[in-house]
Amino acid sequence: MRLVIQRARQASVHIDGRCVGQIDRGLVVLVGVEEVDTREDADWLASKTAAMRLFADAEGKMNLSVTEAGGRVLAISQFTLFASTKKGNRPGFTRAARPEKAVPLYEHFLAQLEGELGTAVERGVFGADMQVSLVNDGPVTIVIDSRARE
Repeated sequence: MRLVIQRARQASVHIDGRCVGQIDRGLVVLVGVEEVDTREDADWLASKTAAMRLFADAEGKMNLSVTEAGGRVLAISQFTLFASTKKGNRPGFTRAARPEKAVPLYEHFLAQLEGELGTAVERGVFGADMQVSLVNDGPVTIVIDSRARE
């Protein structure tokens, strides 16, 4: 699994002009599921996301997790995180998991993340055409891949 985590001052996701998820201060997490991913990958990434210190403490150092900073999380499924651009100019997505595998892992990641955070995670709708808006704070953008744990 691969995550792109962005610290945000505010963020929202709309589908057909209707807001389906929004946060003020917090994290926007784009979630890509690869064909070889497992529940262990989702568990590790949920724990890592909840504990990651991306918010400033009283001294201005990035020492606080999203929970410690009083923030929320907006998670969006994004199969394009596994785009292959090696050949030609049109990306290929053969590494991205098919929906029958990706949906349960994405939902498992969200459930684990909610357990780690102790609060609900705002979210988009898997497979929908979504419009995501955010004000990136910093900017702070982190990429985490469960294949690069060691």
